[in-house]
Amino acid sequence: MGLPVEAKGIERRILLIRGFRVMLDADLAALYGVTTFNLNKAVKRNLDRFPADFMFQLDPAEAEGLIFQTGISKRPGRGGSRYLPHAFTEQGVAMLSSVLRSPRAIHVNIAIMRTFVMVRQTLAIHKELAAKLHELERRIIGHDAQIANIFDAIKWLMTSPKEPPRKIGFHP
Repeated sequence: MGLPVEAKGIERRILLIRGFRVMLDADLAALYGVTTFNLNKAVKRNLDRFPADFMFQLDPAEAEGLIFQTGISKRPGRGGSRYLPHAFTEQGVAMLSSVLRSPRAIHVNIAIMRTFVMVRQTLAIHKELAAKLHELERRIIGHDAQIANIFDAIKWLMTSPKEPPRKIGFHP
């Protein structure tokens, strides 16, 4: 009884905040099919399961930045959320599966975990490609000087001598 959860939809919701790849409480709530209030209430009931490296609350500056970057709710008093969003790391999302026990939560959690793994693999591939590209650039830079020397030698060989060559042999 797997509910289809599209990986691209999940991947777009993974953000980089404070050096962690995280998902916001509102995005997780939408995926799990619950309200953000109920998700946060379940987390508060089990707060000992969510240490700082599993979940943290954004500060006002981070939340302000997200308003412009991702289009999350407006500021409080203007129709937006009254509370600063919570961000859940990959481990925090995994811990949510022990807090939210619906069948939908199980299937969504599996899809989210697979997406986090896919993102990690993609980043590793990009780092590997970047390292190979850097090595190639380094090699080419070294070859440029050598190629320039070869061209200089060819040009020197192609130029005609300034004085006619001295004749070889016996001259009476």
